[in-house]
Amino acid sequence: MTTADILTILAVLVCLVVSFLFSGSETALTASSRAAMMRLEKNGNRKAGIVNRLLAAREQLIGALLIGNNVANIASSVLATGLFLAWFGDVGVVYATIVMTVLVLVFCEVLPKTAAFNDPVRFALLVARPMHIVVRVLSPVLTFVERFVRWMLARVGIVVGEAEPILSGHDQLRGAVDLLHQEGSVEKHDRDMLGGLLDLRELTVGDVMVHRTEMLTFNVDDPPAQIVDTILNAPVTRVPLWRDSPENIVGVVHARDVLRALQQTGGDASKIDLTAIAMPPWFVPDIRPLSEQLAAFRRRKTPFALVVDEYGEVMGLVTLEDILEEIVGDIADEHEVDLPGVRPQPDGSVTVDGDVPIRDLNRALDWRLPDEEATTIAGLVIHESRSIPEPGQTFTFHGFRFHVLRKNRNRITALRITPLTRKGVAQLVA
Repeated sequence: MTTADILTILAVLVCLVVSFLFSGSETALTASSRAAMMRLEKNGNRKAGIVNRLLAAREQLIGALLIGNNVANIASSVLATGLFLAWFGDVGVVYATIVMTVLVLVFCEVLPKTAAFNDPVRFALLVARPMHIVVRVLSPVLTFVERFVRWMLARVGIVVGEAEPILSGHDQLRGAVDLLHQEGSVEKHDRDMLGGLLDLRELTVGDVMVHRTEMLTFNVDDPPAQIVDTILNAPVTRVPLWRDSPENIVGVVHARDVLRALQQTGGDASKIDLTAIAMPPWFVPDIRPLSEQLAAFRRRKTPFALVVDEYGEVMGLVTLEDILEEIVGDIADEHEVDLPGVRPQPDGSVTVDGDVPIRDLNRALDWRLPDEEATTIAGLVIHESRSIPEPGQTFTFHGFRFHVLRKNRNRITALRITPLTRKGVAQLVA
């Protein structure tokens, strides 16, 4: 073996190493999480900043990687072919093709890309500076190639950068959270909390309000002592007052103000003028997004509002706590169903009160019942059945069997829900 042959072999090995680096860099830089890189850059990691700049100019980065990789592969193949021709004659072309295909495929494609895909963030940080230098060196060539490619694509009606994304940023973030949950990186409670935060723009006040049938209200003309006694023993701190009709809300009384007034009257509740200590009612439309209502609560520095429909009729009330619960949910063990009105049964079914919100049920049991057309589980059954079911009737939809247990007039008060899918049964068993 001559000195020239040795030099040729070394040159082939160098080309293969370069191809290895470019292949691994391509996978690492394109597969690395931009969110992770942004976080690392904010924490002072300079290499992460270089990666972010490379990803911001993605077209030039891809061009530099492809040029470097292809030049290395072609050069190694040409050198190896010449070497094998000198050794074996014309049949050396076949030998060179076989050997280089194995080397390039295994050591320059599969091996580096598998290694980079296994830990793309760390690999990307490792190659950030070398790739940045390559991009700067090849910048003139890359600019020409980029413009030529754009011109070619424009000829067939493809304008780079003007395509509308299929999913919005919120949907992409939601998908990322769901994926991380499936992979085990994000717990169910954290996924639900992040999902609830993203849902604030899509949900309205009417979706989370306390319905007027469940509101605690008082006729302002009732005896003050009776009202005061009930307010002080109530599980709420703010109570609406009405006059002539429950629809005519004239004020909202805070339990703290009642205690202060009771102290001023020496404990004589009959002398308290509730209308004097009541705050003016604040009415909000039921179609207001929760994100806007949350901001309104912060502006007005009050956590309580009455909800009205398009005709101005009182539909219920909404509090800051109702909105916060859409984000954080109930504080309970992840394997327990801690939701009022939901009672798991030994046979795998669940007995549910009709007024249980669909969103709360989905959150507690990790179900996927639709909540676009109805807020409560009873409303969903009425919507799907297109009727007001009678006790004993059974319906099957969305992968669940709904059996009506009780009804009070036109209201479904209790149902038994049985999941028909393995996922639903597994959630109950857990």
